[in-house]
Parts: sequence; C-alpha cells; structure tokens
Amino acid sequence: MPGESTKFDRDFLRSALTLAAKADVDHVLCVSDHPLSPAEMRGRPIKRKLIYGVTDEKLIKQLHAAKYACVRVPHYDYARTEKMKVALVAAVSAGLLEEGETVLCITGRSDGRVLDTLIKVVIGQRFEEDQVDLSGLNLGEAFNSQAIEAIINLALTIGQEGFEGHPIGTIMVIGDSTRVLEVSKQLTLNPFAGISEAERNVLDPSIRDAIKNFAVLDGGFIIREDGVVLAAGRYLEIESHDEVEVQLGLGARHMAAALVTKGTSALAVVVSQTSGKVRVFKEGKVVLELTPSHRRT
Repeated sequence: MPGESTKFDRDFLRSALTLAAKADVDHVLCVSDHPLSPAEMRGRPIKRKLIYGVTDEKLIKQLHAAKYACVRVPHYDYARTEKMKVALVAAVSAGLLEEGETVLCITGRSDGRVLDTLIKVVIGQRFEEDQVDLSGLNLGEAFNSQAIEAIINLALTIGQEGFEGHPIGTIMVIGDSTRVLEVSKQLTLNPFAGISEAERNVLDPSIRDAIKNFAVLDGGFIIREDGVVLAAGRYLEIESHDEVEVQLGLGARHMAAALVTKGTSALAVVVSQTSGKVRVFKEGKVVLELTPSHRRT
C-alpha cells in the first residue's frame, strides 16, 4: 500500500540513523511531520543532534515541549531536495546550524511517513552542483532572521499559488532601505503608506496576505531589515547592466534584483512568473534557488 514502509525502508532508516550517530555528523535534519519513534532511535545517541523541519504548528509545540530543536517549513508539494533546502534555510536563519558543520538531511515522499532520501550537507559548501552554497545567506545583525524566513516562505506561496489561479511574479527587496528607496520610484499609490509600523510587518499573517494580493501590481516591495513593509509598486531605477551576470533567459526582475543587491547591502527575493521558481539574490548573485514540483491552477 502507498505510504506503508517496507522492510527495505526500515533497513534504510536504521542505516541512516547509525550514520547520524557518528562523531563526524554534527546535526540530523529530519524533514517530516512524522517524528522518529523511540524504537527507531533506541541505542543511537542522536537526540541532541536532531532538528525537525515540520509544517504542523501543533507538532512544533509538542516537539519544543519534548526539548527537540524544530523549524517550520511550508506545506507545499516541493521535491525532496527542495524541501531540504527550505528546511536548511530555516535552520540557518534560526541559528541552529553554523558554517562548517556536517548535516545529514533525511526526508521522504509528500506524506512524510516513509523516510527514503538521505543527503549529506556541509554548511558553507555547495548543496547541489548547479546551486550556490548556503553560506551566501549569512545575514548581518541588522536582519531579522524570522522576517527573512517569512518572506522566503511567502515567495514560495506566491510561486506555487499565483493570484486567483493565474501565475504572477514579483520582487521583494529587504534591507538597506534608505539606499534602495533612493534608487527606486513609486509607480502607483503606495498601499502601505499611512499604516503604523506595527501593522505592516511581514511577521503578521494579515500583512503576508496583503503582499500576496498586491503582488499583481507593477513594481516590487521594499521591506526593512526587521520585516516592516515600506512600499509596494516600486520601480527599481538601476542604470548599468555591466556589473552583474544573470542567467540567460531570466527577465527584468532578476536583472533588477542582481543590480540592486550588487549596489547595496540588501537581499532580493524574486518569484518567476513563468516557472514559479524562487531565487534569492545577494551581492549581485543567486544564493538560493527553489523550484516547485508543480503549480496550482
């Protein structure tokens, strides 16, 4: 039956957990809404190494109560390696992983009941041959890591769902906001003008819903390091195209993201309208790329 583990699946998990117990492994990142059972961990001293990546809020509270490290990941149907990357970003943002540490990432099918995929990652090295290393996401003290995580998850939602069933793209520029505002102009009325800062932070779910709706506007979002949304419908006026290299086939949003992050200390998160991919730019380069397995229509 689909979702039921076989003897080989159970042998695979036992072997993975035996590897996890070795001194060379600093952490085990388990991306699943089905925590390991006491029987599966018996005889393996890995609890202190274990970090869960889960989607269910109630389960997060239960795991925290049981003294497990835990991060939240979106519930969208991303491929296994994409789910691992999202969880790794969340764990790095939460300060649970540091550069140079060896992490065993384990996950499985979308229902998460059978863990059948194991990848070794060293934080600060390439996750995949065609991707940039996770160390590129190292944030300065000015950035609120929870806000960055919320923005990336929001971008995943926009890429997966679009707006009313139609694919949309957008760009969100975070940090160095004074400089970014200087090199941009307002295309439309700013829907966030006149709203108190406490009521326009991306940590508020209602503001994230508003951003999803306003993503259909021309232009992008300017967001402060602490997550306060300063403007929507903002056009980035970057003149030179000579300072950065953007992958062939990527459009104006990606070029603007590369240029604005090259000329400032900001991050830029871009959702591709054509593919739904989410790319994070820093210092003119892509430092993270996330690809949905499919898009809702």
